[in-house]
Amino acid sequence: MPEARALMVYGGWNGHQPKECVDIFAPLLQEAGLEVILSDTMDSYLDADLMGSLSLVVPCWTMGTIEGEQERGLLQAVEGGVGLGGWHGGMCDAFRNHCNYQMMTGGQFVGHPDGVKDYTVDIAAPDDPVVRGMDDFRMHSEQYYMHVDPGNEVLATTTFDARSAPWVSGTVMPVVWKRIWGEGRVFFSSLGHVAADFEVPEAREIQRRGLLWAARMEEEA
Repeated sequence: MPEARALMVYGGWNGHQPKECVDIFAPLLQEAGLEVILSDTMDSYLDADLMGSLSLVVPCWTMGTIEGEQERGLLQAVEGGVGLGGWHGGMCDAFRNHCNYQMMTGGQFVGHPDGVKDYTVDIAAPDDPVVRGMDDFRMHSEQYYMHVDPGNEVLATTTFDARSAPWVSGTVMPVVWKRIWGEGRVFFSSLGHVAADFEVPEAREIQRRGLLWAARMEEEA
């Protein structure tokens, strides 16, 4: 059987430290047995042979524009069974004018009231392997307000208490979810505004487990 492979595509707005974040998870995927391919161009999505050889794509590209053929290459690969997994704006604030991409990922960033702040992440599905054994935990980062697909399988949430937008206070917002796109598994966590956010052990471990789940390489409980 060919070695499992992951393609990590990074770029876009540098404020989210795309390369620094990718550099955190590339070694963790390698430790799990994946060959990791790093790319700083979305033209990688045009390479049908490459895309067909993958177990996982990790997009880390905030804002910007994806060309039609690039988007089709990515969507078709995931629909055909390649996993997709990512975090924060690198996956779900990527291409604001591309509804098909947003439908695949299951959500789109629309705001972060109060900016960087302290908030709690609540484990919503404690029996799921991605979050099993974890308690609720605290973050000091952007608390993402998102438009989300009601079909997502939500694993963790956060509740808003927003001084700058008090009308959203009390809203329970998904933070971590899984979903299916065709034959592919899709994983997302809104944690990870900057690389330092992954110094929170739970944030890093949820992302690691979620990427392996999307790649169909999840560890046995």
